[in-house]
Amino acid sequence: MNNNEIMVKMVLDRWFALIARFEGLLNTLTDEQLQKEIAPGKNRGIYLLGHLIAVHDDMLPLLNFGDKMHTELNEPFIKSPDKATLQIIEAKELRAIWSSFNAILTKKINGVQPEEWFQKHTAVSPEDFINEPYRNKLNILITRTSHLSYHIGQLVLLG
Repeated sequence: MNNNEIMVKMVLDRWFALIARFEGLLNTLTDEQLQKEIAPGKNRGIYLLGHLIAVHDDMLPLLNFGDKMHTELNEPFIKSPDKATLQIIEAKELRAIWSSFNAILTKKINGVQPEEWFQKHTAVSPEDFINEPYRNKLNILITRTSHLSYHIGQLVLLG
């Protein structure tokens, strides 16, 4: 195994471990618990679930996996703060979206060869990538892994 393969394996192992941890946590939280705020005046669990789906959905075009699948989640879960939208998708539906979407994303991630992770993502120009080769697909996965970890830490407080 060369250094690039080792690096990719380390990042993918962390990503999939956190996905499993999130799903385990999500399975222990009731729909009622997801309606609670993480702390007084802070986001509710249901908002964080929708937010994570929307952010992970953004990975599809960034990693050149295709178009976003759930653009309807942008407004309530990325562009707007929690409680800004009076009517949001119910927890049961968000759980189903998470499950089906994550299966698709996992399949796409598993189809990427180690050397492909070091190619540019779609939000960087070829010219900028020459000077900033770290703006690659693997870096997208690293930043999303950190983001997921942060929100898992918040959601734990609901249990």
